[in-house]
Amino acid sequence: MGIRIPNYHFVLTILLYTLPAMASSSSDISVSIYDVTSRSVYVQWSKVVGAMSYKIIASPVTSAVSSTFAVYNAAIIMGTLNNLLPNSNYTVTVEAMDKDGVILAHAQTLQLTAPEVPIIDKAYSKLSNSITVEWAEVTGAFSYLVTAQNGEFFAETIVTSSPGTVTGLQAATTYRITVRSINSAGKSQPSPPRQAETVLPGPLVTVISSSSDSLTVSWEMDSLAESYFVSVMRSDGQGIRWNQNVTTTPITFTSLDPGTIYTIKVHAWNVDGTPGDDSTKNQITRPRCPSDLQIIFNSGELEATFTVTGAEATVNYTVSLSSENDSINCTTSVSPCTISSLQCGLEYSVSLAASNDAGSTMANKTWTLNSVPCAPSGISITENNPGNLTVSWSNVSLAEYYVVFVKSDDGLEVHCNTSQTVCYFPAECGFIYIMSVFAYSKVGQSPLGEILNYTTAPCCPSDFSPAYVSTDTLEIVWTAVRGAEMYETKADDGTNLILCNDTATVCALSGLQCNTLYNVTVYSYSETRGSNTSCASKMMTTAPCSPEITSITKINVTMFMIHWNSSSSDTMYTVTARGDAELRECTSSKTFCALENLPCGETFMVSAVAIAPSGTSLPSYSVRLETDPCCPSDLAVVQVTQSVTNVSWSIAPGVQTYTTLLVSPRGQAKCHTLQNHCLLGCITCGTSYSVSLEAISETGLTSMCTYHGYSSSR
Repeated sequence: MGIRIPNYHFVLTILLYTLPAMASSSSDISVSIYDVTSRSVYVQWSKVVGAMSYKIIASPVTSAVSSTFAVYNAAIIMGTLNNLLPNSNYTVTVEAMDKDGVILAHAQTLQLTAPEVPIIDKAYSKLSNSITVEWAEVTGAFSYLVTAQNGEFFAETIVTSSPGTVTGLQAATTYRITVRSINSAGKSQPSPPRQAETVLPGPLVTVISSSSDSLTVSWEMDSLAESYFVSVMRSDGQGIRWNQNVTTTPITFTSLDPGTIYTIKVHAWNVDGTPGDDSTKNQITRPRCPSDLQIIFNSGELEATFTVTGAEATVNYTVSLSSENDSINCTTSVSPCTISSLQCGLEYSVSLAASNDAGSTMANKTWTLNSVPCAPSGISITENNPGNLTVSWSNVSLAEYYVVFVKSDDGLEVHCNTSQTVCYFPAECGFIYIMSVFAYSKVGQSPLGEILNYTTAPCCPSDFSPAYVSTDTLEIVWTAVRGAEMYETKADDGTNLILCNDTATVCALSGLQCNTLYNVTVYSYSETRGSNTSCASKMMTTAPCSPEITSITKINVTMFMIHWNSSSSDTMYTVTARGDAELRECTSSKTFCALENLPCGETFMVSAVAIAPSGTSLPSYSVRLETDPCCPSDLAVVQVTQSVTNVSWSIAPGVQTYTTLLVSPRGQAKCHTLQNHCLLGCITCGTSYSVSLEAISETGLTSMCTYHGYSSSR
């Protein structure tokens, strides 16, 4: 056996590749190797006709050891040769013999046995899923088969040298361990077995950071574990390492650095003091939370911007705002964060939390953020007295004072500051006022709330006056006023009420009583505010009633006294006598006056009117006044015969008929005619007559006209 291993391997390789060529036979018989171990070969052959037995022989190729053989009967075609040398080349021969032992046929082949059976030095477990085996290496082995078996379960691995590790095992389990050596021929028999147990598995570890300077390590307890080992150290290797052997869970490590990653290892010890698998966790501690927070509130946008002083880029900071009915937050790192859409009228409690993968750390203080007050609601506007507006509203939480802005439609704007919930404003009639109320605090101004339009009552016409007054009508005119869309005029005498509605600035109140004092008011009206009932009234009197002429008394032929009745005081009366060509008047404050210098022979229509400061009445009904007829201006007497006289005269106004009378002591002569001449007979000659003429009007009025005497001829 003094062959060197490298040369032996070279020879073996040549033999393996030349085995088929070296197999030979003298007749029709074949031989093959079924299996090989370290000390055995399993030979298989073909049957030969007439053979009664078969002899198989193994002869060492390079050793002086004697050959080994075995004989089998004719029914067997496979046999085993034992007690061979491991890792040795043998010539294997099969001989077919008849009953007399005569060799009928033979065949042979070359075969290498498997390497020597290894001997396990030790088997142990360092990981819960594997067992490591160590053995002394054997000559000729190219590799080794390591097997771990537990009941029906087994796991194998092939390695080229010792040690070898079998994986895929169950933790804390005992396995039967064997090793087989392998060369090109096959595998050796299994080594004498060893018992080995896998170690405990790594615990299922949970690590939490409940504060910025602590870590709490917990795990699921294993019934096979005697105790546990826990170690904690910074992942960057700085600082100290904390080691603890404990029998219970959990365990808390304090005085750690905030926001720092730590490596935590935990393994269990079994009863033999063998450590199990390490369970390794990396866990960061919670961050340190700053206590300085800058808050900038934008009242116009209802948003707040928060800046964390001393912020770290690896830490998230959450600013939380909470109130009785609202909760909102924002998260940032080193940049400011903004929370929009805040609600008005709320006091927010502000808290700050710094967070990382481990959790969050609350700041040791809180802040207060007051939002702007809400816009006042329940705004009402009243105008209890014309020209004075009262604006009131509901009280607003967080409001320190209020400002009411009032702008009229002519562009004028006023405002009122107050800490109360009411403001008073002077207002002019006929304007539209736009009003808004804001609440203020130190934080800022409330959002825009209700915008109210209030229209004051239209102005009252104050310059109204009668443009025309009669006994039954008052025509009232005025100047248009601001805000008025329509006007209503009322006349009230205490008993009757007369109304007139119109959009124009003139109204005729008709159907009134003459000589009556009326309380006249012009009201303005708008659709929005209705009627302005505060308008002042004026007293107006209709024209006097028409007088009634009660009598006409003749004072003389040219003067007449006119009488009438009166229902008015402080009244002048004018009496007018209107003839065809003449007009006469008289004026009096009494109930009579005289018409003088009336011409004769005229017919007048006499009427009277009453004139008062309020106006002039309608004329009274006319009364006929007829003056006496005029006497003819010329009269001539002409004697026609001794006993007949012709009297003629000029035509006189107002005369319808004439009566001519000649009177003497001896008698008289009379003539009544429509003509302007008359013949009188029975005139006594030589007698002096007086001549008279009676002018008679159509109505029977007469005028006696006397002329000079007349003497008839002899």
